Order: sequence, then structure tokens, then C-alpha cells
Amino acid sequence: MPDPVIDLRSDTVTRPTPGMRAAMAAAEVGDDVWGEDPSVNRLEERVAALLGKEAGLFVPSGTMSNQVCVKTHTTPGDELLCDVNCHIYNYEAGGPAVLSGVTCRTLDGDHGILDVTQLEGTIRPDNEHLVRTRLVCLENTHNRGGGKIYPLEKIQAIRAWAKANGLLMHLDGARLWNAHVATGIPLATWASNFDTVSVCFSKGLGSPLGSALAGSRDFVARARRNRKLFGGGMRQAGIVAAAALYALDHHVDRLDEDHHNAQVIARAVADTPGLRLDPPEVETNLVWFHVDPQLGTAKALAAAFKERGVLIYPAAPQTMRACTHLDVSATQAARAAEVIRSAVRGRLSVAR
Repeated sequence: MPDPVIDLRSDTVTRPTPGMRAAMAAAEVGDDVWGEDPSVNRLEERVAALLGKEAGLFVPSGTMSNQVCVKTHTTPGDELLCDVNCHIYNYEAGGPAVLSGVTCRTLDGDHGILDVTQLEGTIRPDNEHLVRTRLVCLENTHNRGGGKIYPLEKIQAIRAWAKANGLLMHLDGARLWNAHVATGIPLATWASNFDTVSVCFSKGLGSPLGSALAGSRDFVARARRNRKLFGGGMRQAGIVAAAALYALDHHVDRLDEDHHNAQVIARAVADTPGLRLDPPEVETNLVWFHVDPQLGTAKALAAAFKERGVLIYPAAPQTMRACTHLDVSATQAARAAEVIRSAVRGRLSVAR
């Protein structure tokens, strides 16, 4: 039999494990819109405790989680500050503007990481002609920043600046689990610098869907109304909440395996002429790299990898992203690394 395809396009392509499927099948359920789903209630309480917040709210997706937070924190005509490459600005279909009437003022971070000095002077004066600067949004780990971990001291400095200026803070922590495992810093320590936090279960933790937000009880009560407004009210959602609970029990610590496997792939990229890691240091489970035009486009190179049984995402004309996850073993990571080397060698020999 041919070897199975190694899918490195995203950590969202995982399949539920047998244990997770069993937990889903056995889940206690009720009507979550009425607050009667015991599995959802347990999940929300668990997430709030992990993040050191008063309450949590289960939602279908990370995009909804972020956008519910933006909506709940702001009023139409407000402005949020964020990195130019963050998920909220790039990958959520213009949600702040479309759903909340909020504009994004973007700043060019270092692979997604902002320094407090970049924020100084960005707050709009109190003037009827201008939007009201209201919210700062950060992302940890940063996807388009190459999976970089936001340095805690930079977050703390931004938090102090925001508090001094009366601004709120939201964290897109879709991959906060990865930052926690890579650094050993408790989740609650990361979250303590933010008014609200969003976390995702369908990426590194391998659940079929679902995210959660956490904040004060008052905030979550208002966010629940906005979840309903956005179409996120769910009924017997305990079936998928059970998958998230299983993931919290079984799939957090093992993220270290994904980080190790990403290093194997990163070394192959770094050792291969025509490829360049960007950023040069791989800190978690994302490997972003530039493709020299002599090798063709990222799309063409992705096709060459696919012919050899490895799927890697062409994220831009000359940029690719490889992502390790629950369904990629150490053996598969090593094989993918060799495919990267051999496929590029073949293209270089043809080019010469």
C-alpha cells in the first residue's frame, strides 16, 4: 500500500481520535441556549478557571469568538489597534467593520510582535471628527508571524500603556496552548494581561470544531447576547463540548511533540538551497518559508511536494507554511523533511 499523505497545510485538518469520538458519543447534552447543556457548562467553567477569568462562553469558531469580543467591547465608530498581519484583520472577512462598525488601525510588528513604543501616539484625540480609539488586540502565538510567541514582558508593557490610557485589551489566543507548552508560563498568567481572551479547540488540540472566550461575568453575559445575534446559539452542543473537554485532558501537553516535529521540518528548510525560513527561528508548530523564484512559485513547489505525498500550504506567491499537528508523527515529520530536500534538489537540477 502507498504511504498515507502527510498533511502539513494546517493544524485544523486533524481527525478526532478514538478516545475523543467515544467521549462525544457519551456526552451529556441539553439545550445550551437555555443554559441546560451540562457538558457545555463544564467546558465554560473549565476554560474560565484555566484562564483565571470569571466566566467563559463556548462558540462555534475562533472567528466568532474574536468578533463577539470586538462587538461587546465597542460601539459603532470605534477603532481597534492591531498588528497588520493579525488574524482579526486579515482572516475574519472584515468582521470588525461589517459586524461592529469598527475600524482597524494597523501597525507593522516584528513578525506580528508589537512594541509598546509603536503604540505611543496612536490614540485619537477626543474630537467629534475622529473615531474613538477603544481596544488593543494582540495574537499569541502569531500565525502569520511564523508561530512566534509574544514575549510576556512586551505584553505587560502594552497592558500598562493601555490601562493608563483607558483602553481595553483582547487576546486572540487561538494557539495560546502552544505558547503555554513552549514556555511553561501558565495560561492564567498570559490571560491576566487581557480583559478578554479567545482560545481555540480545533487547531492544536484536535477537536472537530469550537472555541471559547473568557472574561468577567458581566462581559460574558453581554457576549452571550452577541453570540446569539451572530447566529452562534447552539442547542445540544455538549457533543462537541465533550471533544474539547477530552482535548484539554489529553492533547495539551503533547503539543511539545508538534514543536519538536516542526524543528525537524525547519532544519530541512534551512539546509535546502532556494528555501529560507521566515522568521528564521521556529518557536512552535508553524514553519513559514520563502521560495526563491528560481524554484518557481510556492504553488508550483506545493504541487511537487504533493506528488511525493506531502501537502504544504502555498500562503503567498513565494511563501509557504508547514504546520505540524496531532495527526503528524515523528516518522512522518522526518519523511516530510526528506521530501522537501529531494523535491527541491530535483527542481534545482532541472533549473541548471
